[in-house]
Amino acid sequence: MGRLIKENRAVVVAADVKRIEDLEELVRETCEVEGIGGYKVGAILALRYGLTEIVNKIREYTSLPIIYDHQKAGTDIPQLGEKFAEVVAESGVDGIILFPFGGAATEREWIRACQDVGVVVLVGGHMTQKEFLAWEGGFIADGAPKRMYEIAAEWKVRDFVVPGNKIEFVRLYRKLLERKLGKGNFALWAPGFIAQGGVITKYALAAGSIWRAIVGSAIYKAKDKKKAAQIITSQIR
Repeated sequence: MGRLIKENRAVVVAADVKRIEDLEELVRETCEVEGIGGYKVGAILALRYGLTEIVNKIREYTSLPIIYDHQKAGTDIPQLGEKFAEVVAESGVDGIILFPFGGAATEREWIRACQDVGVVVLVGGHMTQKEFLAWEGGFIADGAPKRMYEIAAEWKVRDFVVPGNKIEFVRLYRKLLERKLGKGNFALWAPGFIAQGGVITKYALAAGSIWRAIVGSAIYKAKDKKKAAQIITSQIR
């Protein structure tokens, strides 16, 4: 599969709003801003309106890529991967984010199932909140994210979600993936900017040549969403 976003650097808007009217306003005001590369929609909108309706609403304004974040897909048994992938593909989204905390067998089967129906897979393994890894009081083994990224790379995934507010880990996973895939052969996607303490310019230096900054509330909570998007996208140029 090709790249979801052709530009090397882009801002992806995380549309974590509650109402479809808010989504419509957000997309209408930002979709033509230079540097906006796509939209990430989550489970809140999908549960309230249905994923297909959400996709159709966005498509009224733009053909930019739509990525679905199920928060967090890839944690159930391997056999459910095909059913999940079928529903996601029918909705018309372009990409799906998996966080395969359910284990290696689940990760492989869910990646395969999504790829088989033509949906681009993005794999995450390390989240932005505090107390996530075991060493800092969390529940996830310290080496688990690394293994999730390695398996994904072996299964031809080329888009990886990393924590943009934890620059030291962005560097770590970039080096890991460069060893596995080679420089310039993958894209790092990162949430965690502004509201969670990340800075896009610092992330850009750590992430390599191809990256996407996922930005949510700094845009969708702004009174002037277009202006907010323009200010944020200026950081990637």
